[in-house]
Amino acid sequence: MSRPTSDVHPFEARASDADLDDLRARLAAARLPEAETVRASAPGRGRWEQGVPLADLVDLVDHWRTGYDWRSFEERLGRIGQFRTTIDGLGIHFLHRRSARADATPLVMTHGWPGSVAEFVDVVDELADPEDAAAPAFHVVAPSLPGFGFSDRPATTGWGTEKIAAAWVELMGRLGYDRFLAHGGDWGGNITTVLGGRFPAHVLGIHSTFAEAPPGVTTDGLTAEERAWAEETCHFWRHRAAYAKQQATRPQTIGYALVDSPVGLLAWILDKFAEWSDTGDSPFETISRDRVLDDVTLYWLTRTGASAARIYHESHNSLDPALRVDVPAAITVYPRDIERCPRPWAEERYRRIVRWGSPASGGHFPSLEVPGYFVGDLREGLAAVLAAHR
Repeated sequence: MSRPTSDVHPFEARASDADLDDLRARLAAARLPEAETVRASAPGRGRWEQGVPLADLVDLVDHWRTGYDWRSFEERLGRIGQFRTTIDGLGIHFLHRRSARADATPLVMTHGWPGSVAEFVDVVDELADPEDAAAPAFHVVAPSLPGFGFSDRPATTGWGTEKIAAAWVELMGRLGYDRFLAHGGDWGGNITTVLGGRFPAHVLGIHSTFAEAPPGVTTDGLTAEERAWAEETCHFWRHRAAYAKQQATRPQTIGYALVDSPVGLLAWILDKFAEWSDTGDSPFETISRDRVLDDVTLYWLTRTGASAARIYHESHNSLDPALRVDVPAAITVYPRDIERCPRPWAEERYRRIVRWGSPASGGHFPSLEVPGYFVGDLREGLAAVLAAHR
């Protein structure tokens, strides 16, 4: 295991004025299609039946061009602390917020797609230095996945979730964290599962919002609610996952649009924020426009629309069917997430579930949708994980 090393360097996010001017010019010159042909007469999810409604997109593009402040987001990243290091020839960017508490536990937090480290910016400080002295504290490390944000874009194949998990162990070792906790959702949940299953000597335990059952499970013995979860998850993958098939099979093709057109990138990502959040009409009921634009602008300025999509090509349906997680695990299943795994199924892979949460609200982006609940739930879950070691 690597010990702390000098191969970790401070990093400053600073887009050029020319890049920001170019973004605004492209937004002003955008060519938009006609309005969707299925338009609901009242607010509701029916408005999104064909994708992002034209009126919503026009309004957000105007705000992106005239009101959004990227420099404010850069400053927030800088206050947390940003660094880069090179692992297996690839530059990895990460946020690192050390707690002032002597009893703090190292925690690596992994985002997914279409997310980024922007998902964690608003919760890092409270996790590191909670106002409540009785609450657990964490040394928070939030890496940008390879091909995402300020991490390098891989030039060859091979950077799938197994390699990423191994890279996170190396990263934490370089920071002096030989033993640590792990959290993730979406692809971050997959990587967190690999961390817990492959590296029990280093991973104290995990918290995930995206449990994945092994193949071969049946609905026998499930409750009516659990059966509904299984049916809804099956419906999602059969009827609402074209984006995943596209990115798994032809990431380069969609990548041209995502890197060349800010409006195309915005629509591709906004569609998921809308469909996957726990709202009745618009994602902005729970997530501010600026938080969505922090995420989208990060993709745009780093030109990572194509490289981020390739994680699907590298890892879609690739989780080892035989992988089991024997370290303590806390699982939270939010009601509007895209994939909800029944507990009996999860127990086939995660063998020591010490806490199971099923909150009343929240979707795929809980750190943005319900940040207060997310922080409390993460603390309680990881406290249960740590207690399992006593």
